[in-house]
Amino acid sequence: MSSLIGRMTPTKIIVTGYLSIILFGTFLLMLPISSQENIVTPFLNALFTATSATCVTGLVIYDTATYWSTFAHIVIICLVQIGGLGFITMATMIATISRRKIGLKSRFVMQESIAAPQMGGIVRLTRFVFTVTLVVELVGAIILSLRFIPIFGLTKGVWYGVFHSISSFCNAGFDLMGSYSGKFTSLTAFESDWIINFVIMFLIVFSGLGFYVWEDLWLHRRDKKHFSLQSKIVLCATAFLIVVPAIVLLVFQNGQMEEGLARPEQGLAALFQSVTTRTAGFNSIGLDKLQPNSQLLMIMLMLIGGSPGSTAGGMKTTTFVVLLLCIHAVIRKKDELECFGRRIDKTVLKNAVTIAMSYIMLCLFGAMAICHFDGVTMMQAAFETSSAIATVGLTLGITPNLSSASHIILIFLMFLGRVGCMTMLYAIVESQTHGLSKKPMEKIAVG
Repeated sequence: MSSLIGRMTPTKIIVTGYLSIILFGTFLLMLPISSQENIVTPFLNALFTATSATCVTGLVIYDTATYWSTFAHIVIICLVQIGGLGFITMATMIATISRRKIGLKSRFVMQESIAAPQMGGIVRLTRFVFTVTLVVELVGAIILSLRFIPIFGLTKGVWYGVFHSISSFCNAGFDLMGSYSGKFTSLTAFESDWIINFVIMFLIVFSGLGFYVWEDLWLHRRDKKHFSLQSKIVLCATAFLIVVPAIVLLVFQNGQMEEGLARPEQGLAALFQSVTTRTAGFNSIGLDKLQPNSQLLMIMLMLIGGSPGSTAGGMKTTTFVVLLLCIHAVIRKKDELECFGRRIDKTVLKNAVTIAMSYIMLCLFGAMAICHFDGVTMMQAAFETSSAIATVGLTLGITPNLSSASHIILIFLMFLGRVGCMTMLYAIVESQTHGLSKKPMEKIAVG
């Protein structure tokens, strides 16, 4: 086994590792002890849930609270934690605690796993990520528990606080509210609870910034001028993608996100949906009742997702910004992409175009296939596929009723969205070295 792993590239190790965790989780969820009725869960349904948990998506076939047992809830939240931080990060912390030496190849795999810009200090960064995660999740669990204990009692309230804190931080979207407010209702029972909404939004946004940005903000907290270009782009893009879509949602809905809510709560609902749409998967209102233009906006936000090296999915905020910078450069007739007084390598643009086109095509092709198999509308299918490929977990309510073929499509999209399109391509296609010779150049007309 060690010899086999030694011959594998870092990308293949990442893909194989996630696949192994999913299959192990599937086996555990198939056991009779995992269901409340003590029955064996069908393989495909267990695989769907294990993939959704490990890929921190949140799409479900069964309502998490009413179908799965406490044992399964523990399995699911463990898969969420491993999938959110990355199994490489977890393995590194185990190796550090056991005082095992971390080799050069392991460091390469760690760098690839958390999208670190350089290998130097990667072990220290991993320890920092693990520590920050524990602290933030613990604080979130305590605050949420204080809100849940009066409703569910001490033991259940604490467990709900821990579960939803981890699920929020990992951008997973799994919830246990099915036994309280009805199956597949997510957080709609707490649409007016400002504390729960803001705690969950904070956990989602903070974890979605990315591990490298965390460290950069901490190291340069007293000298903001030395923030890296990536940190500046991530912070500006995140703020823009929270505030502007919330305002647009209110405009599209004519100020009525949900009937019966006061004006401040309407704003809270719009803000919550703006935050959670970018890969978190919780919803505080019924999404199937939103206007089509609001649903289309949410599809766009889901595809953009969070930031590199975070628990969030999607094509990433930096990819979105690089594409906008490319448009700006073309309009200004500039050869280089510039941002915050820095030039951006043209290789970054090629990667951004590849990633964006991969996400868009997979979303559309998957939606067309689901339309063919199940006869749902294109909007419903595109919403589900964008939610899967971006590892979001939001749904218009059609996932449990889809055919097995459509479930397999969503499983593939969730897995691809978690490991990353580029990582999967690198794992499948062996890199080739090219000589110094170049082919003749010729221009073609575009546009």
